[in-house]
Amino acid sequence: MKKNQTQEYSAEQIQVLEGLDPVRKRPGMYIGTTGPRGLHHLVYEVVDNSIDEALGGYCDTISVTINEDNSIEVIDNGRGIPVEVHPQTGKSTLETVLTVLHAGGKFGGGGYKVSGGLHGVGVSVVNALSEYLEATIKLDGKVYWQRFERGNPVDDIKVIGETKETGTTISFKPDAEIFEDTVFQYETLEYRLRELAFLNKGIKIILSDKRSEKEQEQVFYYDGGIGEFVKYLNKNKEVLHEKIIYFEKEKDNNITEVAMQYTDTYSENIFSYANNINTHEGGSHLSGFRASLTRIINEYARKIGFLKEKDTNFLGEDIREGLTAIVSVKLTDPQFEGQTKTKLGNSEMRGIVENSVSEALEAFLEENPVDAKIILEKSQRAQRAREAAKKARELTRRKGVLENSALPGKLADCSEKDPALSEIYIVEGNSAGGSAKQGRDRSIQAILPLRGKILNVEKARLDRMLGSAEIRNMITAFGTSIGDEFDIEKLRYHKIVIMTDADVDGAHIRTLLLTFFFRYMKPLIEQGYVYIAQPPLYKLKKGKVENYAYSDEEMQEKIAEMGGNVDIQRYKGLGEMNPEQLWETTMNPETRTFLQVSIEDAAGADNIFNTLMGDKVEPRREFIEQNSKYVTNLDI
Repeated sequence: MKKNQTQEYSAEQIQVLEGLDPVRKRPGMYIGTTGPRGLHHLVYEVVDNSIDEALGGYCDTISVTINEDNSIEVIDNGRGIPVEVHPQTGKSTLETVLTVLHAGGKFGGGGYKVSGGLHGVGVSVVNALSEYLEATIKLDGKVYWQRFERGNPVDDIKVIGETKETGTTISFKPDAEIFEDTVFQYETLEYRLRELAFLNKGIKIILSDKRSEKEQEQVFYYDGGIGEFVKYLNKNKEVLHEKIIYFEKEKDNNITEVAMQYTDTYSENIFSYANNINTHEGGSHLSGFRASLTRIINEYARKIGFLKEKDTNFLGEDIREGLTAIVSVKLTDPQFEGQTKTKLGNSEMRGIVENSVSEALEAFLEENPVDAKIILEKSQRAQRAREAAKKARELTRRKGVLENSALPGKLADCSEKDPALSEIYIVEGNSAGGSAKQGRDRSIQAILPLRGKILNVEKARLDRMLGSAEIRNMITAFGTSIGDEFDIEKLRYHKIVIMTDADVDGAHIRTLLLTFFFRYMKPLIEQGYVYIAQPPLYKLKKGKVENYAYSDEEMQEKIAEMGGNVDIQRYKGLGEMNPEQLWETTMNPETRTFLQVSIEDAAGADNIFNTLMGDKVEPRREFIEQNSKYVTNLDI
């Protein structure tokens, strides 16, 4: 993307909406959480400002560095934030942008045609929540600098040098008084910055980490944009056609960009974005894409005689089986709705996307008849499997399975009927199941033991899955049904707890269960209902004093506290604990530790599940080799 210096960027284009004071008092209102997600959002907010410059054609390189002290530096070669006095505030425009909430070039349409960001909360929020923030601006032949502490300017803007370049550098250190943890995760930033590079072709984004002895650096640059995104997502899958279907169309200043490719997998992976924001909850653009895809494929199938007059049309889910797609729109005034403000509400985008997809997909099918036939055959196989699954469901229903009236015999249910107060523990084997049943709180805790490892659903369609007794038992116990009849409103427990041994088999069972939830019951994870229990690894005993340790580090600390001659028992499985110990360490709501399962990066999660559970061996070996250094307490 070439730098474009033609449009002026001045104080008049910066609109001031309201003051900054509330941010430190209620940070959650502005960044959602003061946990890891909110911490990393600070980086994204600064980067999004640089991306906005790039979208306008003024910037082509963005550099993000994690420094040794967990401070962040973001550098771009854009126009530089204006420094002249702002007419509304009487302060420099730089100080206005950094100290007044909602002051920025993305309001009023004067600064940017399209902009992303945290729905416009602005870099001022980053300033307010940082121990310090320093801005260095290269503009009009000079280098300007200003420092802020906890949102307040330490002194006025200064000229500290001369330059022929333009651009903005923002350095900040998150405030430990605000955030639970101020340590940045390289992988979290890596996912998002790679995603931004895919979504904005031709922009170079560099990520560096100076915290370790061996500095890490990655450069993300994709001329092919989201076409390369699809290729990246499908790198460990068998693709059904080499050519990626890609197009970009503009109408009324609204840009629609779509890339798609079919694989031999059984799940659909469609990721939608609006102005670079991942619209997890979908919206009008995704509805338009799906409607057009279903209509055009069916029309083409009838036109060439693949579907005969007596044949029923393919359903949308038949056509989307095995599809990897990115739907990215850029629009002037996005309206976000939904539970987490990640659903695009602009109704006009449905028609715009639908028309764009129809036009481009019709052309692709006509021009690529071999690929088109592969897509139709894949849809037909999915249709037949769906009909087989429907018959399997009807058969199991007639036998009294999949209905709440016939809960599985292995389930030790709780007496509580309110799902919000009820928990179900998925445990491996009868031994652990027995301890859990005896040790639990029967009023709110249900236990469902599994016999052995469940089916790997990454390699199985729904009809085959319903042949697995263990999977049927889970579906029945949860009460939600599955497939097109899945209804999360009927969920019987709002805590689904995976409780497995801390060994290789336990880890494998946990991964199989998470794969099943991610592929076929994703709302369970998205709405925060899935947890992983954390049983202790060690029991430490000295005389009558007993302690439990959940990691090697904690074990060493506890031994130091207790003094010498401590008896150490390493738990290999939950079945080794008596019911009282299991309750005390793992199931008691007052003392237990749970990990809540969430999907920060759905595309990354899809990639990991496919790598771990798919057919290709080599990517799995590479993943294990690369990540083995992060594994602790692995029993083989």
